[in-house]
Amino acid sequence: MKKSIKSIIAVCIAVVLVGTVFAACSSSNSETNGTYKVGIAQWEDHPALNDATEGFKKALQDKLGEDKVEFEYNTAQGEVTNCSTIVNRYATNKVDLIMANATPVVQAAVSATKEIPIVGTSVTEYGVALGIDNFSGKTGTNVTGTSDLAPLDQQAAMIKEIAPEIKTVGIIYCSGEANSKYQATEVAKYLAESGITATEYPFADSNELQAIVSKAVSENDAIYVPTDNTAAKNTGIIDAVARPAKKPVFAGEEGIAKGCGIVTLTISYYDIGYTAGEMAADILQNGTNPAEMEIGYAPKFTKKYNAEICKELGINVPTDYVAIDTAA
Repeated sequence: MKKSIKSIIAVCIAVVLVGTVFAACSSSNSETNGTYKVGIAQWEDHPALNDATEGFKKALQDKLGEDKVEFEYNTAQGEVTNCSTIVNRYATNKVDLIMANATPVVQAAVSATKEIPIVGTSVTEYGVALGIDNFSGKTGTNVTGTSDLAPLDQQAAMIKEIAPEIKTVGIIYCSGEANSKYQATEVAKYLAESGITATEYPFADSNELQAIVSKAVSENDAIYVPTDNTAAKNTGIIDAVARPAKKPVFAGEEGIAKGCGIVTLTISYYDIGYTAGEMAADILQNGTNPAEMEIGYAPKFTKKYNAEICKELGINVPTDYVAIDTAA
């Protein structure tokens, strides 16, 4: 009997020790060495998303100190499967926070973890991205972040302001990006209110883009491209079709306007990235719950134009438009 009691005690001690070791392994990186581990997942490499990532990193370093945060950065190269691989690895490694740059990455991160805080950026509409009905500004989940949405009614009005003779607009976007579809629908509605007929031209991937652009250009007076990641990566294809045909392209953000557009009402992606970084610092340092944090929006919008393409197409812009630095 005494031997049995001793055996039971020994087993209990072993269980406690194993539990302690497991708890230590499960604790966050910040608890073990005082450094926060942040996994950054970016949809693909293009200027707008790059700027958002740089702003995010700078804000965290400013708020927490450069020696208090460790970044792991990976780009999905525009592939959904890569998104899942990256964020699942972050979840398995129990990073302290995931920064998800662009809508497909946020969607993949939500599927990967319901516990680790997720801060998104470069996401147009979180309600659409996360399938939240009657979205009120807070996700109610482990997700918060910043939006890259510029006022779509003002973007539609910009088309009328620059070229009042336009009667038809083709809206080009990637069908795989839910927020691009959302923008297309909203802009089409605003254009209709001003007497312009808008037609949507979705494409599945970059392989279809040239054919879709050619069709849209042949059937419309102008083209509108929302803040679409795939289009932003392939502005050369759009420009090669639209410019020779003398059809103006109106863009949802500066990077697209720089590559193929004439004008845009744009935000600073660095600024929304920086704001996302401030939100991440609040979560890490103060324990703020992402579920209770309002989605952040750009503080200002700027009208910009591509001087080279405007000159070639004979388009004059109002004096309140700022020239895009195409050399940068």
